[in-house]
Amino acid sequence: KYRPRTAARAILFDKDKIALLHVTKFKFYKLPGGGVDDGESIEGTLVREINEEVGSKIKIGEEIGEIIEHRSQWELVQTSHCYFAKVTKKGKPNFTQKELDEGFEVVWVGIDEAIELVKNSKPGTYHGDFVIARDLAFLKMGKRLMK
Repeated sequence: KYRPRTAARAILFDKDKIALLHVTKFKFYKLPGGGVDDGESIEGTLVREINEEVGSKIKIGEEIGEIIEHRSQWELVQTSHCYFAKVTKKGKPNFTQKELDEGFEVVWVGIDEAIELVKNSKPGTYHGDFVIARDLAFLKMGKRLMK
């Protein structure tokens, strides 16, 4: 009865900094990315989402891994794929109205600071708690793979 959703996310580098999205209304930080549209590839989704949320053109690198979330309250099973990516051209985000209403902003920080910001986020919402657990796991794995 669970409907499937596939998503793509990135640990996006611009030199030694990575992009996080600060969701100011709900007081948490997350990796950029989003859901795969019908007929779209995971890599195509990542390119589109990074362009929309960060305003950057990217080169996709190695896959970090995937996380499967079972969100019973929403009857949803989401598989998120996460990649390393590098900025090839920087621009401005083009947030949706919902993202603007939630106070989205892009911040660029080092990997250790990103881990701390995500770990210390306290959204207190069903959705936000899943995002924090997922993105913290991706960031920690990404840091291990960087060594």
